[in-house]
Amino acid sequence: MAVSSGEGKATPDRQMASRRAGEQGLLFDTEVSAPPEDVGYRGPTACAAAGITYRQLDYWARTALVEPSVRAAHGSGSQRLYSFRDILVLKVVKRLLDTGVSLQQIRTAVTHLRDRGVRDLAQITLMSDGVSVYECTSADEVVDLLQGGQGVFGIALGRVWQEVEGSLAELPAERAATDDPEDSGEHPHDELAHRRRARRTG
Repeated sequence: MAVSSGEGKATPDRQMASRRAGEQGLLFDTEVSAPPEDVGYRGPTACAAAGITYRQLDYWARTALVEPSVRAAHGSGSQRLYSFRDILVLKVVKRLLDTGVSLQQIRTAVTHLRDRGVRDLAQITLMSDGVSVYECTSADEVVDLLQGGQGVFGIALGRVWQEVEGSLAELPAERAATDDPEDSGEHPHDELAHRRRARRTG
């Protein structure tokens, strides 16, 4: 997953690769704020924010690809609760699948992402040639892959983070301690919505 890179000279090829990376939004210029850890989202909300079907969500949970980390389902009638981080990973899985990456490679990528801290995720760009997935944590690594032809496409997790944050701002959330957002003392639109509104007016 991890790639190593030297400093690399500013050759015309490298400059072109750097420009391509910038145009594709693959470089590391995204500021994010850590989401609240005790807020979860039910399956339908997770599906809406990640752009997946409920069948995909259920299958990935049952096969332990992406499991709900806030609360797992226990028996009939109980609700899974997915964290912000879970939904971020769900969206990344969907994008990798859409570009033809095998489920085996995706599972490897997800394992690497699971070991990362929340803030670390926003500083990662995943690159793929459609077969392998490479984890880049610096602009040099992204440019090296593009220059070498290995990075056919890339996913900047900081950008995905912002997309998920924007989607969840308009969707219902709930505290992990309760099954009913009405009982939690919190408005179903959690802190993300408040931060988004503050950004608009600030």
